[in-house]
Amino acid sequence: MSKLPTPHDPIEALGEAYELLLDKTVEEARAAKVKTGPALHHLIDELAQKSSDVGELAGEEAEKIGHYLKRDLIDAASYLEKTGKALKDWLGFDLALLEERLRDDFSKAADQTTVELLQLKQAAEAAGYHTGELTGPGTLICDACGENLHFHKAGHIPPCPKCKGTQYHRATD
Repeated sequence: MSKLPTPHDPIEALGEAYELLLDKTVEEARAAKVKTGPALHHLIDELAQKSSDVGELAGEEAEKIGHYLKRDLIDAASYLEKTGKALKDWLGFDLALLEERLRDDFSKAADQTTVELLQLKQAAEAAGYHTGELTGPGTLICDACGENLHFHKAGHIPPCPKCKGTQYHRATD
């Protein structure tokens, strides 16, 4: 992964790191012809570790970002497999609102995951989404009040602006 720019905002820098990890994962998965969910997850772990080893990210940050990316890909792949709907439905807004590169990379990574990821889906659902974590693009719904939070790029999950709730789930319709 290339060196991250000097962080102008620590939270935005983590979002950029998430997108860089996604870019590199898609690039290397394509080159290696990765076809299974576990292989893709192993690749994400390797690339996150590499970014830590070369000093791009602190070890804990790299591990968290890898976890967040895997969680989002599991959720997206499970949704696509279960519903047969399009990625825009999982996101909860028009795909045109995403940068073309991010849309393309996220779609390719989600498509490479297979039915094997459905087994991991339960773990992702149990973990949910929480304030303070990063998430990829899409819409999260506050578990407490139902408020929608739209993420057009990877970003930090804030407390709910309506009720200050801290737990969310992914919008599925």
